[in-house]
Amino acid sequence: MATVQLWTDVEAEADPRVQAIFADIRATRGSDFVNNFWRGLANDPALLERTWTSLKTVMAPGALDPLTKELVYMAVSIVNGCPYCIHSHTAAARAKGLTAEQHGEFLAVVGTANQTNALVNGLQIPVDSVFKVGDT
Repeated sequence: MATVQLWTDVEAEADPRVQAIFADIRATRGSDFVNNFWRGLANDPALLERTWTSLKTVMAPGALDPLTKELVYMAVSIVNGCPYCIHSHTAAARAKGLTAEQHGEFLAVVGTANQTNALVNGLQIPVDSVFKVGDT
């Protein structure tokens, strides 16, 4: 259960700032759907605007392709234990072409990275100097 009100479109119409951001979300994504994350953030229009602007900028086309960006987002969401983000970004990755085989391989990499990270941290293995930028 949410700890904040999830704004409906009717409520968003009462606040021009929220209404404009919801319209931009729809236009940017080419969909009429505004998900609950944005509807919850609408309780604080400044936070909604700041977060949407940041996410829209970071997830826009760039040096990394859109599917890679979604996979990174999924990996961080898995590590942080955010079921909402895992579901929403898995759906976005599938919309960008993620296959079942790729998803399985991706999860294997995330699981292996978690395991080896825990081992390195537990054993406090020092970083090899050849991996450090600027070290010779």
